[in-house]
Amino acid sequence: MAVGVWTVIEMRPNSCSHELCEDTQQDGVSTHKSSSLILVLMVASAAIGGTLQYGYNLAIMNAPTTYIQTFVNETFLERWDIQLENYQVTLVWTIIVSIFSFGGFVGALIAGPMTIRFGRKKCLLLNNIFLMTGALLALTSRAAKSFEMIIISRVLVGINAGISMNVQPMYFGESAPKHLRGAISLSSAVFTAFGVVLAQVVGLREMLGSESCWQYLLASNAVPGLIQLVTLPWFPESPRYLLIDRGDKDACINALRCLHGCEVPNSELKEILEEQAETKGMRPRRPWELFTDRSVRWQLISIMVISSAMQLCGNDSIYFYASYVFKEAGMSNDQIQYATIGTGTCEFTACIMCNLLIERKGRRFMLMGGFILMTIWAVVFTVALLSEGYISWMPYLSMTCVFTYILSFGMGPAGVTGILPTEIFNQRARPAAYMIAGSMMWLNLFIIGMIFPFLVSGLRAFCFVPFGAVCLLSALYVGLFLPETKGKSLSAITSEFQKLNFKDLDKRFPQEIGAQYHQGKVYLSTAL
Repeated sequence: MAVGVWTVIEMRPNSCSHELCEDTQQDGVSTHKSSSLILVLMVASAAIGGTLQYGYNLAIMNAPTTYIQTFVNETFLERWDIQLENYQVTLVWTIIVSIFSFGGFVGALIAGPMTIRFGRKKCLLLNNIFLMTGALLALTSRAAKSFEMIIISRVLVGINAGISMNVQPMYFGESAPKHLRGAISLSSAVFTAFGVVLAQVVGLREMLGSESCWQYLLASNAVPGLIQLVTLPWFPESPRYLLIDRGDKDACINALRCLHGCEVPNSELKEILEEQAETKGMRPRRPWELFTDRSVRWQLISIMVISSAMQLCGNDSIYFYASYVFKEAGMSNDQIQYATIGTGTCEFTACIMCNLLIERKGRRFMLMGGFILMTIWAVVFTVALLSEGYISWMPYLSMTCVFTYILSFGMGPAGVTGILPTEIFNQRARPAAYMIAGSMMWLNLFIIGMIFPFLVSGLRAFCFVPFGAVCLLSALYVGLFLPETKGKSLSAITSEFQKLNFKDLDKRFPQEIGAQYHQGKVYLSTAL
């Protein structure tokens, strides 16, 4: 099958064949514009019911905090005639909030098998089952007088977010043209940040953030899911999945023609065929198999380190700390809810800027630059917190640090982290790699969410020193060990990593290993 497709490509290397463009009678410019529009609409459709849900459900719980705590207390009083203490109400509330991370962890684990069995697009569509069920439980929890339904709802929307955070970047990375792969994949982070802003706006008291509407606020995440269910079926599946996993040549060509335009498929199919040849006869890898495979050792270390750093840098925690900083700066409670929207807007703006710059500056530059800037702002933040009792304008510097820290996060780690597994793992290992990366992200989100209050109370003004240390170490790792992947084929990227994976063997067998580097393939002979 691969030889047959390759023959078709080689016969027409510089032209648009009738087979590839039989439906296109317009000139090249019109075709390019049409395919670009379809690609943009596909990205919007997948993301609005995908990673947008992660940001939306992460931030949506801030507004109804007091109302849900009151609901929990009233429920206990009515059922068992028990008046809960403040710490007990806080404990139940903490479970409601943090159980989202547990759901995300479960979603990350099942995302890989789902993408292999159903494909990238169908997996995103089926993922809405968890979302809709969770929204229904949240909507009816108040009438049923059951806070347990809210907990189950948070688990389900967490599963939805965990799946979409893994599948959507994979879908985008496999569907986008190589020269736009970074920008298209980074749109996942843009929609995540937009979800945060949207949740902050919808959660205003003037909208759904009032005492009478909190159940509708929790169920409002169903709206983006409905939009996806209506629109995404009209767009094609990942071309790489169609050809490599399903062996469907015609469907792959139609998908490329639809997404890229008729002048592109020759080069795109060539790269896909190369990857198909390398993985021919291989079954999809399992996560534990990657840990024992020396040929992907540094690829695996890289995604684990950077996925963990994305949460351990404390960016998500700073959203909770922002209210305290704004209050110290002299803002009233009414003003704080609008200032909090500014934090989400900062990350959204930064992600858009990163989207525009990533194909110019590269992944490595954006990632390392973001971590370095975050390290600097963590130091400034600490100095500002130490000086608040002595200098009157220091609270305003602290408030500024909140925005700049989030901006720096959005410029690099927020978006680039999700791209890496697509670019450094082949089709057979990619789902397993995303499972591992997603699991690390969700586990560390849970850990940092649990220990952050203790860091604040124990370290006080020095609470962001650990986060600054994580950012500094992450920047050093990226600078020393992560190769640039911008505009490179999988073979070229693999070749870069083999210099690390087989560094000791390179000295013993320089000619053999050198040939492997040149071909960008891995050969583990029994002699080694």
